[in-house]
Amino acid sequence: MRDIRKYKLIERGDRVLVGLSGGKDSVMVIDILDELRERNIIELEAVTIDEGIGGYREDGVRIARKICADRGIPHRVVSLEDYAGITLDEIMKNPSRSACTYCGVFRRWILNREARKSKATKIATGHNLDDETQAIVMNYLEGNLENLTRIGPMTSSAGGRFIPKIKPLREIPEKEVALYVLARGLDVHLAGCPYASGSFRREIGDFLKQISVKRPTIMYSTLRGFDRIKEILRRDLSESGRSGICVKCGEPASGKLCKACTFIEELTKR
Repeated sequence: MRDIRKYKLIERGDRVLVGLSGGKDSVMVIDILDELRERNIIELEAVTIDEGIGGYREDGVRIARKICADRGIPHRVVSLEDYAGITLDEIMKNPSRSACTYCGVFRRWILNREARKSKATKIATGHNLDDETQAIVMNYLEGNLENLTRIGPMTSSAGGRFIPKIKPLREIPEKEVALYVLARGLDVHLAGCPYASGSFRREIGDFLKQISVKRPTIMYSTLRGFDRIKEILRRDLSESGRSGICVKCGEPASGKLCKACTFIEELTKR
């Protein structure tokens, strides 16, 4: 609850949609937010995205369904195949980009569309301190300064077309998330994504963990330092290019098509 209060992520009457994969991070998020639901502070529902990774996502879907059924939280499962007409397994048979790139774009796209369908006022994700620090370092090293301006405890709403995303676990290390779900006796999906091995994000994560052995506060200091310069980046880097509307799906776009629809067009031409 600390980050929720610190960053004022939740307001009374919010309708929050949780992206619930069944992994430890999203399970902790829904466990925390369920307390607010029980106190009638917020409305809560969850969506699980099935990317179409054979032998991997099924267990997460099972766990997500059980958690929500046990608590009476509305829940649904949607698939990448339903939205894009293709599974991630099919995409990765002949990829032109990394699985993480495809997955990240499609998941954000689907979550925003599902939130709009639900009339949600916020989308809650399970990004923890490790995830946030990895994103900062990765985008800086790749020169993606515009992406850096979008990292934070809560995104902007982009004129109402992007549903604001909140990160209740932003300052909680991955190890503490694991301890939380263990102490609470929560069932979680433990398997790692088979496509994550060898990804740039994984390399950055391993690098930061290695440094953390001798410098345990390195992730906190990275986050604190970034938060101090973030507003300078936002002032200097205009996001006006994101104010357009995708002609195919109606989601925010920097050009004629949003990134997800651009990917779909590329994939259908293969």
